[in-house]
Amino acid sequence: MTDDAPALADPALAELAAAYAPRREEIHALARALHADPEIAFEEHGAHARCTTLLEGASFTVERGAGGLPTAFRAQLGAGSLVAALCVEYDALPGIGHGCGHSLIAGASLGAALALAGVPGLLDELDLTLLVIGTPAEEHGGGKQLLLDAGVFDGVHLALMTHPTPHTDTYDVLGSTSQAVGRWRATFTGRGAHAAANPADGINANDAAVVAQVAAGLLRQRIRDGERLALVPQQDGVTNIVPEQAVVDFECRALTMESFAQLQADLVACFEGAALATGTSLEITASEPVYEPLDQDEVLGRAWNRAISALGRPLAGSLGASAASTDMGNVSQRLPALHPFVGITGAGGALHTREFADHAASPEGFRLLDDSAIAMAAVIREVASTPVSREAVLARAARRGRENGTQVPSAAPDTGLS
Repeated sequence: MTDDAPALADPALAELAAAYAPRREEIHALARALHADPEIAFEEHGAHARCTTLLEGASFTVERGAGGLPTAFRAQLGAGSLVAALCVEYDALPGIGHGCGHSLIAGASLGAALALAGVPGLLDELDLTLLVIGTPAEEHGGGKQLLLDAGVFDGVHLALMTHPTPHTDTYDVLGSTSQAVGRWRATFTGRGAHAAANPADGINANDAAVVAQVAAGLLRQRIRDGERLALVPQQDGVTNIVPEQAVVDFECRALTMESFAQLQADLVACFEGAALATGTSLEITASEPVYEPLDQDEVLGRAWNRAISALGRPLAGSLGASAASTDMGNVSQRLPALHPFVGITGAGGALHTREFADHAASPEGFRLLDDSAIAMAAVIREVASTPVSREAVLARAARRGRENGTQVPSAAPDTGLS
């Protein structure tokens, strides 16, 4: 929403937009700074400092280094019985920068927080605890799963964020999901030898890497729609030495955890067969937590659809299954959550490209940031102020807590923050 946008018919939405407007340039400046200074996973020190400083200036109490991760944070305002979290992402892609639009994601979540905080007395009226959680290492590293493991999301009843895309449409968030993904490193160990004087004494680890890649390539002919696998050898060495060790990084993706587990087993078998065929030993280690599929909450999704449509972005049907993965999926499997994909008008290219990084700093990118911020604030306000929606979210949060062996209280947790 811009200054010349038409007046909003919904008074609650208009009030949030008015509360956001004085902070818009501050939010834009932060997003521009993140875009101009891209930092990769677990190294987002500048982004961490910018976000936490802004929140402290808005009267949030901030815990830096949340969950033992130096570039994570947890900020709190209010002490109501419904606990809502806005997730902030800010890591960039090596060599590309913000080709996934995380600078806009950070701005939108921070903007939503400031919009809610900017309406006098609103958090008390809503009986709401508002959290802003800085989640590093989404591109690689599974920062949100690490924060889940560390208890940073304990007591949270709902969480949301938005994600920009090069699709120019706005989609109905309901019915959309993402792929699960897991990443590993396979290390083959053989025996070194002189490649000319005594090659028969060696066991070539690179041969095992080649066999594994061929087997995985043949596996592709029988994987199902929505499943993916990729292998990247990490090669070095010289031609006059039979290589003693070879390393292959690999991943697989699927739309359900059941099909993911089967594909993982099939792919691991390719590596085990390669080791057997070449006489090498094999070690496989996980390089980051598994990312789980998105489970978009229906109550939050209906509220989002209403808000984003009212801001002048009509829905164009469901996006369906996204050929991407996010650790927000892990959050969504444990508590009611929302992660809409929203298009930057006129954007081309694809995610994870320099072209999309340019769009993330465009006027249309910042217009999307504004609309996403106001819409997310509206979702939280609607759910908190509508008894049926509030109870539905609380009930699902409690059920997910039982399913995952954690307790989600019906009132705000004693966090030590105020």
